[in-house]
Amino acid sequence: MVHRLVVSYGQPEDPAAFDAYYRDTHTPLATKMPGLVRLTTGSPQALDPSQPAPYLVAELDFESEQAMGAAFASEEGKAAAGDVAEFATGGATMTHYEVNEVHAAR
Repeated sequence: MVHRLVVSYGQPEDPAAFDAYYRDTHTPLATKMPGLVRLTTGSPQALDPSQPAPYLVAELDFESEQAMGAAFASEEGKAAAGDVAEFATGGATMTHYEVNEVHAAR
């Protein structure tokens, strides 16, 4: 099973500064967390224009919820979590869940 943490970042005050900091500083911190299996990011677009989309979404996959907890309890995890306040001027919402795969009918 995969346990996923989703971080949704709100619209930053300075998008160019956010992008540079996220790429050059935050991502290297996050990828050092023990037990991290995969980190993916994307810039979502709302299907309904009346509903705002996050500026950026990051998905961090771990082997289990326990592995995620251990990662954030580590020095590397504390550094990555503490760093969010340095650049996320639009706020950040974090949720996590056990991933359940459903395969499409063919």
